[in-house]
Amino acid sequence: MPERTPLLILGLGNILCTDDGVGAVAVHRLLRDYDAPVGAQVLDGGTLGLSLLPLLEEADAAILVDAIRGEGPPGALVRLEGDDVAPAVAARLSVHQVGVADLLDSARLLGRCPPRLVLVGIVPADLGLGVALSPAVAAGLPRLVAAVVDEALALGFTFQPREADASDPVRNADGVALALRL
Repeated sequence: MPERTPLLILGLGNILCTDDGVGAVAVHRLLRDYDAPVGAQVLDGGTLGLSLLPLLEEADAAILVDAIRGEGPPGALVRLEGDDVAPAVAARLSVHQVGVADLLDSARLLGRCPPRLVLVGIVPADLGLGVALSPAVAAGLPRLVAAVVDEALALGFTFQPREADASDPVRNADGVALALRL
């Protein structure tokens, strides 16, 4: 039997569709700026959909990070929990959320959805083709990463800020370059 993951943080989205890629960019920024605690697994799930099911099934708690419809202007944070997560991704914002909805439905159908499930997202401004986040979403990205850190802390997982290293090209990367490790 596979080993349980105490906390799974999963960035979702398509980095080739402007703000849709904010979840992937956010988890890379999290890994760039913080050391993950023992028991926390931070992954860029991109648009993998059902391929992520084994990871989700083995998680005791999961934080999904994505662009999501919500009240407020582009760049506003959205937080959903438990049974509110699946309907939010079922009313799809982009093509990849069909895969997220299927992922959550499959985990629930199998009785293997994490008991603690949170979606932390940001309201997008643009979902068209492009590799840069819109100005509103780029401005909200630090708040999104901070919200993920806060959610993890509420679950008992403390992310430690990393020391700044001006010579590290990965630490100085942003947006898609960061997600692609360029």
